[in-house]
Amino acid sequence: MSKLVSLLHQCVSGQFLKSTHQHCHLCKTRFFSFDEQPFAAASVAQVHHAVLRDNKEVAVKVQYPGLEYQMKFDLATVSFLSKSVSWFFPECRFEWLVLEFKKSITSELDFIEEAKNLEIMFKNFKNNSMIRIPQVFWDFTTSNVLTMQFCKGHKVDDLDFLRQMGINPSKVAKALAEAVSEMIFLHGFLHGDLHPGNILVCPEGWNGFSLVLLDFGICKKLDEAFRLNFCQLWEALIFKDSNKIQQLGDYFGVGRYSRYFPVIFTGRTIESKSPLSRGMSDEEKKNLNKELKSLRVEDISSFMESLPNEFLTVLRTDGLLRSLMNKLGASQQMRLLAYAKFALHGLSLKCDSGSEYAIEEVYLRFKNGIRYIQLRLRFAMLNLISWIDNIQHASAENLKCILSSVSNAVRYVLPSTH
Repeated sequence: MSKLVSLLHQCVSGQFLKSTHQHCHLCKTRFFSFDEQPFAAASVAQVHHAVLRDNKEVAVKVQYPGLEYQMKFDLATVSFLSKSVSWFFPECRFEWLVLEFKKSITSELDFIEEAKNLEIMFKNFKNNSMIRIPQVFWDFTTSNVLTMQFCKGHKVDDLDFLRQMGINPSKVAKALAEAVSEMIFLHGFLHGDLHPGNILVCPEGWNGFSLVLLDFGICKKLDEAFRLNFCQLWEALIFKDSNKIQQLGDYFGVGRYSRYFPVIFTGRTIESKSPLSRGMSDEEKKNLNKELKSLRVEDISSFMESLPNEFLTVLRTDGLLRSLMNKLGASQQMRLLAYAKFALHGLSLKCDSGSEYAIEEVYLRFKNGIRYIQLRLRFAMLNLISWIDNIQHASAENLKCILSSVSNAVRYVLPSTH
């Protein structure tokens, strides 16, 4: 595979350099150097290392020539297939998926739009020392070429690199979970493609490392009403408020299917009595499987169609986050705590900053702070109980081993006394 990629780069690198000069005519005079061999490749572009005349290192993202036409053809094909499936199987409706695909493709192909997304993220995280967003160089950016600050680092799931640099993977997972939580619950502006290749770990920062976020072609601006209601949904999930979950299900347009929100986000059923940080019992899993098997294809299709498009982006990002945290060996509890912390904080942002709302804002912050402390105490107690259970289990096993050894010794000694 590596040889194939190398051959591909050799075949097209000249085209990309030509495309770069076509779309950024100042490159010849302002780039001190430009590496024709790309150091990274993605679905819509390749990325080249370059140095500006003032010795600043930059990454130049160059779109594949003729890609816009190819994408239009692919989109037409997907649309045709979707309509064909719906015609043969009316219960299967995928129009919502085609619309989302069209939006994401359109956004990905416009590097001016991506540069704007990048600047929004840069502004949102400017006070977060754990998160680094590359700077945009507008003089070298067009709709087909994006020039940004060159950031060094390794993929976030490179465990060998983390061990080599003495970086704790759990701390990386926590920083990532809090960054995603901040996007969803506070900023209302979400990176929609946080796979490992778009997150680098840099061995520099106040905590021994920092995270570099890349590729902002797919970003989603969350409606303010959606942001606040999603904060409320997580508050209800955290404190197991089933009535509130059902009320919010009406807002999100899913009605009775809101009962599956706890399963989707926390791995628990809406009727579950088990603690939040623990998974479902065997009995709960059995009942849930039975319930899910009774759902028809049109039920699932209706559920997905009813969800706001913001919800789909959040679901995708949450799924990517879970996968990454699992690779980093982090617990489910870490993600839940991060979501809880920022969801409660996000609710306090609904007050305006005017002086007439100052008292209400202080009260909300105090109230949500208390609720977060309560949640932390719950998790701490659960951890303590779990630790005691483990100690008791280990002690019981050790005692069994000791008694077994004593019993064997007695059996060995007793015959010799006769």
